[in-house]
Amino acid sequence: MWQQVIVALIVVAALVHFCTKYLPAALRKQIVYLLSRRGFDQNKLAKLFNTKSSCGDGCASCGSCETTPAASSDASSSAPLKRVIMLRVQR
Repeated sequence: MWQQVIVALIVVAALVHFCTKYLPAALRKQIVYLLSRRGFDQNKLAKLFNTKSSCGDGCASCGSCETTPAASSDASSSAPLKRVIMLRVQR
């Protein structure tokens, strides 16, 4: 009896680890949303599943609810920035 309980706990812990690390971000966000609707703390779940809290709670952490764009209008008219990848050569 105790062996089955211990094995079940190990399997549940492995499932939780898999869900928090290897699932795509969209599925992790859905899991956080569904569990938060069931009464669990959304901030703790978001931290556990490595996602941000959803914007539906009005926490203003993601900044997507802003009415003004974050970038200035003069920066958008300039040429696009070129990104340079620096390589370190080992000899």
